[in-house]
Amino acid sequence: MTELHELSALDQWLALQRGEVSPAELTAHYLERIEMLDPQLGAFVTVTVDAATRRAQDLERIVPRTTALWGLPIADKDLTMRRGVATGYGSRAFAGTISPRSEEIVEVLDGAGAISLGKTNTPEFGMHGYTESLVAPPARNPWDLALGAGGSSGGAAGAVSARLLPFAPGSDGGGSIRIPAAACGLVGIKPSRGLVPAGSGIESIGGLAVKGPIARSVTDAALLLDAMIGRRNGRIDHHFALRAPDDNDGDLLGAAVRGEGRFSIGVLGNSPFEDGMEIRVDPEASAAVSVALAHLGAMGHGIEDVRLEHDGVYADAFRRLWHISAASIPVDDDRLSLLEPVTRHLVQSGRELSARDMAETLAVLTAFERSVLEQFSRFDVVLTPTLGQTPRPIGWFDDEDAEHNFIQQCQYSPFTSFVNVAGLPAITLPVAETVDGLPMGVQLIGRPGGESTLLSIGSQLERRIRWQLRTPPIAAR
Repeated sequence: MTELHELSALDQWLALQRGEVSPAELTAHYLERIEMLDPQLGAFVTVTVDAATRRAQDLERIVPRTTALWGLPIADKDLTMRRGVATGYGSRAFAGTISPRSEEIVEVLDGAGAISLGKTNTPEFGMHGYTESLVAPPARNPWDLALGAGGSSGGAAGAVSARLLPFAPGSDGGGSIRIPAAACGLVGIKPSRGLVPAGSGIESIGGLAVKGPIARSVTDAALLLDAMIGRRNGRIDHHFALRAPDDNDGDLLGAAVRGEGRFSIGVLGNSPFEDGMEIRVDPEASAAVSVALAHLGAMGHGIEDVRLEHDGVYADAFRRLWHISAASIPVDDDRLSLLEPVTRHLVQSGRELSARDMAETLAVLTAFERSVLEQFSRFDVVLTPTLGQTPRPIGWFDDEDAEHNFIQQCQYSPFTSFVNVAGLPAITLPVAETVDGLPMGVQLIGRPGGESTLLSIGSQLERRIRWQLRTPPIAAR
């Protein structure tokens, strides 16, 4: 007999609609799995059993059954405030702090009928592409518990991979959805800047950080992304005049289900970090690209090699932006000692930079954005490895030397952060496995507003490879 957690998120939603399972039953099922498996995984930092149970019992009375996520469990990343629940930001400086209000994305997902089961693990202030902090156990990879789940949405990815959740929202300022999704064998989408009103990136420094979904399949990712966008009568209620082109016809789930079309695909042969540090792509990462290209070619897509011209300015500019973004972390001087060494260095260094430094950095990266869009414009999508290396062991990243830590992170994920700088959409797809059974993914980068194209190609690959049927050992319990 198929267990509830083995069903796709869409199939779970359909079962809820048909009355074959109730929100209370589905919620209880996932809470039991969290209690059983999470002590080994570290995916959650808070489990809100009572609040989730009450909401599940009351859901039919307070939210229409036809809403996009009605009765489906999710969890909030521990950078996201939910009223009455602790938001710790992965930091000793905020441990146990109860949120006085809910952020907009929480209200959007609640309005769509989702049921939050708690908070997922994240590194301190989401600053890293791995999820290891001083306030919680590390988020472990369900495929191998000695390895990390990636970050900064590592807890969310670990929970989805281990079937503790059907899918989960995350946030991505330099790869924080795509890195853990790739490490844990999942689909992750970084939307175009300006697409998701409750997490558009427009308000973040450099326009980097957007919110998007992590799921086991392309269809499930599209289901959650549609809900995160929160369309009303087919229209998006944007908060700013700046917005992503609306090339998706208001129906990302439909694009994923149909999976139609033939497209021109550029295969990127280099990383913009290459002039600032040594970038080497592991054979396993290259093999994942080869797997994807073999299938894409067999399906009739046009394929062409491309190199990114970047004038060697990217690595230094992005390093400065990383420091600048840390400068606004809300920790005063007398509490800096509570921060982890790398975070503390980033905050202090960022606050030493001048307004001129910030203006010049943003100007360099704005010019880089324009250049990337121009160079990629002749392709429907551009293909890269998602990660340059296989999933990293717990404790592999330097937790004392900020500069070494930065280099390690860039070498681990040399193809993700520049997509945030360019504001483009991207999807990671778990197309391959290593000889040890670890997942390896590829990244497809789209045009502004081109999520439907990414979903279409992703669905085509998924039908051939069927990665959604792969299960990490721990999830089989």
